[in-house]
Amino acid sequence: MNHLNRRDFLKGSSALATLASFGLLGMDFKDREGPLQVALIGAGWYGKSDLFRLIQVADVEVVGLADPDKNMLKAAGDMVATRQKSGKIPALYEDYKELLAKEKPEFVLIGSPDHWHALQCIDALKAGAHVYVQKPISVDVIEGEAMVAAARKYGKKVQVGTQRKSTPHLIDAKKQVIDAGLLGKISHAEVCCYFHMRANGNPPVEPVPDFFNYELWTGPAPLRPYDGLPHKRWWRTFIEYGNGITGDMCVHMLDTVRWMLKLGWPTQITSTGGIYVQKEGKSNISDTQSAIFEYPELNVVWQHRTWGTPDDPEYPWAFKIFGEKGTLVGSTMKADFIPLNKDEKPIHFDCLFEREKYPEDLNEPDIELNAAPATRYHMRNWLEAIDKDTLPVADIEEGHISTAACILANISMDLGGRTLKYDPKTMTVIGDKEATERLRRPYRKGYTHPEPDKV
Repeated sequence: MNHLNRRDFLKGSSALATLASFGLLGMDFKDREGPLQVALIGAGWYGKSDLFRLIQVADVEVVGLADPDKNMLKAAGDMVATRQKSGKIPALYEDYKELLAKEKPEFVLIGSPDHWHALQCIDALKAGAHVYVQKPISVDVIEGEAMVAAARKYGKKVQVGTQRKSTPHLIDAKKQVIDAGLLGKISHAEVCCYFHMRANGNPPVEPVPDFFNYELWTGPAPLRPYDGLPHKRWWRTFIEYGNGITGDMCVHMLDTVRWMLKLGWPTQITSTGGIYVQKEGKSNISDTQSAIFEYPELNVVWQHRTWGTPDDPEYPWAFKIFGEKGTLVGSTMKADFIPLNKDEKPIHFDCLFEREKYPEDLNEPDIELNAAPATRYHMRNWLEAIDKDTLPVADIEEGHISTAACILANISMDLGGRTLKYDPKTMTVIGDKEATERLRRPYRKGYTHPEPDKV
């Protein structure tokens, strides 16, 4: 295979042109004085990771952090003080609403669990902030519609953490393979995840520790019996707080295929699956699931298993785009073009690591080194969109389509594999009252579900 050295590539003018064409370079803020006033809601693993990437690419003052875990909050504050120029510990809040009211940040990053994304994003937009929200953007479809409506109503830019669109080796693969027409007619794509990431334990119920506000953490979701700190990734294994592996992992790869092939809403979605193997624990998300996202003369097929071996050990979490002239396979780590014609040369694309430019990455706990450059480019793109009043590459509407498609797949699975046709204009599943009712999850008493026409 031809091996492209990513470091050399990024030093060249072709790389700069590629990144610029996707809106990944430069933001001026020429008339601005002083650092960007930034706040983080959800001070756990990926919230801090996103924040530290932003600090690396912009002049930032972190004015506040919010999290219902006092211990996590304090630790995050101490870490931020070592990373930002001022050396200050940000103001620390248990309740994000108090942070928004008192600190009035211009930019808000949301790294909380999925069940809080919609309310926190909409509240931040109402408070006047631009928002970077992690994927999936919502736990139900109508939440996502409300988030799009709020972003448009308040005129703010919302970037979704689907950073594959800002991943250098995938941008290059799109340009050199997809856009160059090397695949010919494309009529099938596959997306998958075979990671064993479904916790499935049986921890005992125990008293809630004094440092953790479990009621606030739970928010609009159902209040489960407390069986340990849920934000130590335990929450991801329960449908009360998210949308399982499909909502967590398919959203990334489906979004990547949609971006590469310029796809919008699927015409219809069908999914089957359930808990087939890992029945011994508390986890209630599926351990096995298949879904078909249909487009005209093109199907995107999803498969996950949280047990067994991956279909392709080289690409356990990946996308595969099949054309009449060859195949493009990609992941967060690499990509490969495999031509049908043996006289043509395969092309290999390596992940970019920026260890030399950002040596602090090497000492950051739990960092995903392969994703750090992509997140930095994603942050730059968000800021450039704000500065130039354009839509960011992972605009909230695009994040909504990818998220909602995954949620609809789960609804289809729950309804015995029924084929669903979602109409975004009427916000209904065509001809299916039961599925339409599932587009909006019930909220716990004391919380009001956001509605697109009332944000």
